[in-house]
Order: sequence, then structure tokens, then C-alpha cells
Amino acid sequence: MTMIVLVGVSVLSFRGTRDDRPERPQRGDGLTAAPVDPNTPVPQPPPLERGVDVAAWSESAAERSGVPVRALSAYAAAELAQRTDTPDCRLSWSTIAGIGRVESDHGRYGGATVDTDGVARPSIIGVPLDGSAGVREIRDTDGGRLDGDTTFDRAVGPMQFLPTTWAVYGADGNGDGVRDPQQLDDAALAAARYLCADGRDTASGQGWWAGVLTYNSSVDYARLVWAAADRYTEATAA
Repeated sequence: MTMIVLVGVSVLSFRGTRDDRPERPQRGDGLTAAPVDPNTPVPQPPPLERGVDVAAWSESAAERSGVPVRALSAYAAAELAQRTDTPDCRLSWSTIAGIGRVESDHGRYGGATVDTDGVARPSIIGVPLDGSAGVREIRDTDGGRLDGDTTFDRAVGPMQFLPTTWAVYGADGNGDGVRDPQQLDDAALAAARYLCADGRDTASGQGWWAGVLTYNSSVDYARLVWAAADRYTEATAA
């Protein structure tokens, strides 16, 4: 399996795991953590309308936000699906995009690309969770099936899920009958499910922060996601 191994990135999608390593290098777009207090609500874009032409919307939003079209289509589809499943969560595509930006630059980390089928190539694989400085030790749970490591677990895919979390929240966002964390439609819908777990309302400050901090228990991380989500909401405002 060809893969890109992330070095110095956040360990996410594991309840109770905190990553105290420095934030990963910026990617040239000037994104910095928002100087906001925890539980500050992030500005929300209007909900996507049912029946929206996702392809056309993504083309337009990409021009204004700088987010790749293929990634936006995955984030939009995840919002629409999650608002159907858990309408009280009120999850927006911009929050999913914020996480996608921080975790893998929308599937482009280290020179990877997301192809027309939504698959990250090469595969994006996180550092081994081997108990080294700033990393919690998590022994292999999936026989290396998702991360290629039979000794320790690693986060996988554009949204950086651990195998244990993927086993619970993994989704088939593109309807091909396969749950693949390297496939962005699947990964974005899984992220939506994870953020909306436990009855959260992500349009509220408390609910949004609870979801993102469950994804990664770091206030600095949440502030960076907050800044990205706010940027994308503002860029696409009518």
C-alpha cells in the first residue's frame, strides 16, 4: 500500500486522547487559530437546501473559498445527509471543511491528491501511536487492515480516523457499498456522524466545541478549526 505518513499532526477521533505536539506547519493560506474563548459559537452559513445541485454549488463555493471542488462536494453531501438523520445537530458543511483543512488540507497533505472518485492517493496515514513524546500509546486494533501497522494504531484518511473510531462511525458516503476512510465522501459523512454524536447541537457554541474537542481534545486545535470554518462561511456568504 502506497501511503503518505503524517509527521507531527494531530491524533484525533479517539475519545480522551489529547495531542500536545505543536500544530503542524501552515500550508500557505495564512490560517491561524482564532483568538476566541471556548464555547464561542462559530458563524454558520445558511443550511444547504434539499435538492441543491451539489456539483454546481461546489463549483461556485470553490471559487470563493479556495477549497477544492471535490472536497466541497463531499462536505456538502455530508451536511445534507446528517441534517436528514439528526436535524437537531444543525451541522454545517463549513465545520466539516474546517476539520478537513486542519487534518489534511482537504486530502492534499504531503502531496496527496483526491481523485475524481474522492479517494486520497497516496493513502494518508498518521504517525504510529507508540507512546513516544506527545503521543498516547494505542496498540494495534485492526490487524493493520486500515493503517498497515500491526503493532500500533495510526489515524487514517483525509479526516484522520483511528481504526477503533472508524469501526463505530465509518460511513458509506458515496453509496458504493464500501466504508473507506481514504474516500472523502465516506470520511466526511463519518466526521459528521462523530460530531453529531450524543445529541449535540453544533450550531450552539457549547455543542460545536464539544464536538470538535471530542474529535481532538485540544483548545488550540479547536480554535484553528473555528478559524477555518469562519473563513469558509464568510467567503461563501451571498
